[in-house]
Amino acid sequence: MRPTFTVIGLLAALLTAHAHATSAQCGFIEDPDLQARCRAESGGGSAQCGFIRDADMQAHCRAMTGGGSAQCGFIRDDDRQAMCRAQTGSNASQCGFIRDSDTQAYCRATTGGGSAQCGFIRENDLQAICRASTGGGSGQCGFIRDSDMEAACRAQFD
Repeated sequence: MRPTFTVIGLLAALLTAHAHATSAQCGFIEDPDLQARCRAESGGGSAQCGFIRDADMQAHCRAMTGGGSAQCGFIRDDDRQAMCRAQTGSNASQCGFIRDSDTQAYCRATTGGGSAQCGFIRENDLQAICRASTGGGSGQCGFIRDSDMEAACRAQFD
């Protein structure tokens, strides 16, 4: 079983990295927290973050929909907090504080390191999302086996 942060956190990061989805596209995501996150970042605004049950994901959502890096301080998980700070412009060097190597590579890739960093990700689904997020686009979504991860990817790039 994959760690919770890997599936939920990186899906949230994907939604954050490319907020081009429409609310209708978000409907294909089965996980209610991820669906609310997708809706928040596709025009629904931070009010949609209130529907997220996971407190860390809710704080990350609020940070990415206008609350800024100050909201990252409400995240209890150290890896998620560092990812949030890196994504909200505090500094890409925050990626260095992430302990999970796959998550750290994703963070580096999506905060300026480029797609070469995706090659360091061992988990296939995460590597495909990383490649999609760093220029590969929707063509990479077809390589994802997890249905929610694939739906989130397609919501961002289709």
